[in-house]
Amino acid sequence: MMFRLGGWEWIIILVIVLLLFGPGRIGKIAGELGKGIKSFRDGLGGDKKDDQSTDSNGNIEPK
Repeated sequence: MMFRLGGWEWIIILVIVLLLFGPGRIGKIAGELGKGIKSFRDGLGGDKKDDQSTDSNGNIEPK
C-alpha cells in the first residue's frame, strides 16, 4: 500500500518545520536552494554565452 499525504498532513508538517527552523532560517534555506538550482541549470547549459549579462544585483546589462 502507498502512503499518501492529504492536505491536513501537509499543513501539520509545515507547522512543525516552521517551529523547528523559524521563518528567517526557512527563507535563507529557500534562497540557497534557489541559487543551487540556478547554478545547476547554468551548469547544464555548458559554456553558452548570451548576448546579455547580469550585474551583481541581477539587472540585465546589454553588451
